[in-house]
Amino acid sequence: MEDYGYIDNLADRLSAYFDIERDWKFESTSCDLYAKSYVKNEKFFFTKKARVYGFENYEHTLVKYYSQLDMQELNDFIEVLKCASDKLVIPHEEHMSSIVTGVMVVGQRPDRDVTHAVNGFKYHKSFMFGFKGWMDIRLILVHPQSGEVVTNKKGKEVVKFYAAR
Repeated sequence: MEDYGYIDNLADRLSAYFDIERDWKFESTSCDLYAKSYVKNEKFFFTKKARVYGFENYEHTLVKYYSQLDMQELNDFIEVLKCASDKLVIPHEEHMSSIVTGVMVVGQRPDRDVTHAVNGFKYHKSFMFGFKGWMDIRLILVHPQSGEVVTNKKGKEVVKFYAAR
């Protein structure tokens, strides 16, 4: 499968649940695709005026294409994800969780150091001891030609979705 064909296919699949933006710019970085999902759940007691509780879940997905990915570019993308998480995740009383998913689509199969770094990446942040929720970063590397998907531990939850079809 072609690399940009994979990104177009991914955009189509994400559009059912996410708001999609192409050629998204964040700070000095340009991403091929940005997707945002927002889900709000509320519990009421008899009427809408008697709300018992409410909570909100967010997911932000940043997709970037690399013809060849090295350790420096990986580290730069990770820093972009951390910075994006600080700007996009706004904890408040009803915030339950946020996930920032970084997807790197690569043209050439990455070397072993890069895949080990992706596997070992972990980022979790709790807000006000969890009372205002938490956030995690998923890191996903996709090589569409081979169908190979490499993720960190949190990314294993969605590995089937990002597998090249």
